[in-house]
Amino acid sequence: MAGGSAAKKLIQIDIVSDTVCPWCFVGKKNLDKALEASRDRYDFEVRWHPFQLNPNAPKEGVDKKRYYEEKFGSGMSGRMESRMSEIFRGHGLEYNLSGLTGNTLDSHRLIYFAGLQGHEKQHELVGELFLGYFTQEKYIGDREFLLESARKIGVEGAAEFLEDPNNGLNEVCSLIPLCHYFWLSI
Repeated sequence: MAGGSAAKKLIQIDIVSDTVCPWCFVGKKNLDKALEASRDRYDFEVRWHPFQLNPNAPKEGVDKKRYYEEKFGSGMSGRMESRMSEIFRGHGLEYNLSGLTGNTLDSHRLIYFAGLQGHEKQHELVGELFLGYFTQEKYIGDREFLLESARKIGVEGAAEFLEDPNNGLNEVCSLIPLCHYFWLSI
């Protein structure tokens, strides 16, 4: 095109993730670097889809460190913590295994809701949730943490949406089995 630039190509990226998966956070940090390095040539639409590593995790939460030790054994858990700490430091972050872990359904409902307000907002919210959970001892099932994250990103109506436990439930739950199928078939 003489005198102008051609339209940038749109690249759509679909991510299946759980909000308590440290590798998902690392992947997002790496993806963000790649997106930033390519924004002059491409437009991106990143969409987040729900996955639950432990759909039976309790809503009230359990001690994160103890949970990992029970699940993987203390030796493996310690090695995993050391490795994640090293990787997080490479991203300028401090991996923190303190605090609680538990059911992630409400975080996925909120991510779904943010996506209705735009994929960029959804992508930013996921980053905020990861940052709080993995570096600031925030509990992913805590309503106040979810709402604080939504406020930081500018998700409108989050409190009202989360107030009704049925909002977004069918949409999120209908995707989880599909996401499990695709993840397990890779």
